[in-house]
Amino acid sequence: MNIKRLYRRTVRLFSRLPEWLKLSLIGIAALGFFGLGSVIAWAAFTPIPSIDNFENRAVAQSTKEHFGFRPLAFARAVWTNLTTGDLLGGQGGSTITQQVVKNALLTQDKKVTRKIKEIILAIRLERIYTKDQILATYLNENPYGGTIYGIQEASQYFFGVDASDVDLAQAAYLAALPQAPTRYSPYGNNRDLLERRKNLVLAKMLEHGFISQEEHDEAASEEVQFKDEAEAGIKAPHFVFYVREYLESKYGVDAVNREGLRAITTLDYDLQKKAEDVVGKYAPGMEANFNASNEGMVAIDPTSGQILAMVGSRGYFDDTIDGKVNVATSHQQPGSAFKPFVYAAALEKGYTPETILFDLPTQFSTACAPQDVLNSTPPCYAPTSFDGNFKGPITIREALAQSLNVPAVKTLYLVGVKEAVAVAERVGITTLVDVSNYGLSLVLGGGDVTLLELTSAYSVFANDGMRNPHTAILRVEDMKGNVLEEFKQEESRALDPQTARQISDILSDNVARTPEFGANSPLYFPGEDVAAKTGTTNDYWDVWIMGYTPHMAVGAWAGNNDNEPLEKRIAAFIIAPMWHEFMEYAMEKYPAGDFIEPAPEPEQDALPPVLRGVWNSDPGQGVHEILYWVSKDSPRSGGTSRGDRQLAYWDAPVQMWAAGQLSLSSSTPATDGAVFRILTPAPGSFIPALAPFSISAHYPNPQNIVSIAYYLNGQLIGSATQPPYAIVYVPTIYGPSMLQAVAQTLSGQSEVTSVPLTIQ
Repeated sequence: MNIKRLYRRTVRLFSRLPEWLKLSLIGIAALGFFGLGSVIAWAAFTPIPSIDNFENRAVAQSTKEHFGFRPLAFARAVWTNLTTGDLLGGQGGSTITQQVVKNALLTQDKKVTRKIKEIILAIRLERIYTKDQILATYLNENPYGGTIYGIQEASQYFFGVDASDVDLAQAAYLAALPQAPTRYSPYGNNRDLLERRKNLVLAKMLEHGFISQEEHDEAASEEVQFKDEAEAGIKAPHFVFYVREYLESKYGVDAVNREGLRAITTLDYDLQKKAEDVVGKYAPGMEANFNASNEGMVAIDPTSGQILAMVGSRGYFDDTIDGKVNVATSHQQPGSAFKPFVYAAALEKGYTPETILFDLPTQFSTACAPQDVLNSTPPCYAPTSFDGNFKGPITIREALAQSLNVPAVKTLYLVGVKEAVAVAERVGITTLVDVSNYGLSLVLGGGDVTLLELTSAYSVFANDGMRNPHTAILRVEDMKGNVLEEFKQEESRALDPQTARQISDILSDNVARTPEFGANSPLYFPGEDVAAKTGTTNDYWDVWIMGYTPHMAVGAWAGNNDNEPLEKRIAAFIIAPMWHEFMEYAMEKYPAGDFIEPAPEPEQDALPPVLRGVWNSDPGQGVHEILYWVSKDSPRSGGTSRGDRQLAYWDAPVQMWAAGQLSLSSSTPATDGAVFRILTPAPGSFIPALAPFSISAHYPNPQNIVSIAYYLNGQLIGSATQPPYAIVYVPTIYGPSMLQAVAQTLSGQSEVTSVPLTIQ
């Protein structure tokens, strides 16, 4: 139908209408023209908000094409939305100029007023800026899915090349994606839709003469290879999102998404890649052998607090383990990895590494009987160590190094839960928010922490007691290069230097931990100063290892995101080998150096004997626990805590043990040879110095062990491989001592038993 016929038909129809309808239509038309004129006038004089991505200058003559608004497309979209009942959703009918306005100048809410502003500003924008400027802004800011913004980032993400280097087919894909980045994602389930839209782009380019038929056909048939999703993903994804969340919380989501912020981070990508590789290497075996489906690792520079590596799961894209969840910032119970903070509180209070505590079955609940030493059914509380054995009198050094539970609980009681939490907070743990929620089980990992904060807290020990808050940022700039923030050292004193040095000295003491972990465990680095502490929760949900040198703190966690328990093995067997391999590599880049040795005790001779490692110095008063000898709140004052209700509970097993009625096994065995024990000398024996004496032991299943080694005060003095595993030894020291027998089993585990004696 030609224009003339359409015009004559319209006039003929109008002439047949009633007069009132003709007048109404004329009035509506007049109002419409008046309204349109008003809108055009308002659009002409409405100021445009500044767009940082455009140069701040007006263009005398912009390219003519359209006014940034296509009325027919908009009307079609409105009609479709009205007929489908979705006035503000559905079809958009937006031009590229409108999308630039919406993304750069307006909010994303769906309101009629916002759409009107979008149209008006698009018209105004077309009058001021060139098409090239508008298109450049569109390409630089348009979302391509997830955190991908702009054509350059998209090109690198999908193809691994700069946007300037893509071929025609790749360019067509990049042009096809922005309309619905998630729907058209090459990694989703709608690859066929992406292919169709890419072919539509090529067809339109051919139709408008931008490419030849030959170029079209070649690009349409090209098999473009997208990068593997895992490879295409952002590097160090958990770390990147950790940084992004920080930036969003400080500068706002819009600033992060649209204002071109540039963040220079602390990440050592070489170290990060090694951490990812090590976790990936050990993950299958840890799942198969220990039922640990997920792992995480964090590395921090203690001297600055800068995060050097962060692995938040064994695989970011592994949905079977909720791989996108960052276990480095998730709350978990730390198990025995929390013990050093409790012992640090004790050292600050005046206790010493040589302080004697009794590792014996002990009932801590005053709601139960002191003799009920094996009952942990609430309200009773009688913890045991992992192997179910007990060591008798033992120093704080040995108790921490061997991660014994009963001495740790006693230490927490001596210092107080409030004081222990205060120390944890000083070194950077923020998750223990309500002290009233915690009891004596806190020292065994009863409060939640994060791997990131726990690693940062251990770095305080590494840094001689000085705390540097952990950070991932070196500098943040805006798109013009203005520095918004820059790393500045915020070091503060968190622990007394002597306390930090004593903890590091204990945790790096391979001799002290040998009875529990063996002489060549993954915690040991020959010739290097490396402190280490493992942690296993009582329910076997989590295993940890925390370690450090003066220049590197590394924490690792393994478990299951759904809290399914692991195999009942200590962390040294499950997670320590993975940590050890990473630590070796890290020390090549960041040499370990030496810990500063603790200063000698200036008041050694004036200390109460129990603080000097002497547990039976006054035979006239018998054998007692530490509360009998010192004041728990002021151990160096000369007072005692004999009125403390816990003394009866702690002393009951000590008296039973001293009388030979309590074994060092939690099963309280009889004397029928069913347990591993030292046969000679008997507990409490007095041994003459400089004279040979015989040592022997009984093991109930000798076919299951390789050898039994003997240690006197932590020093190896001999070993035997055949029953009765006898050796002869000539002591050259004097005073109260501890004789330990360590049975090495065929499975690689160790069992320990001990007896106290006095060499005179």
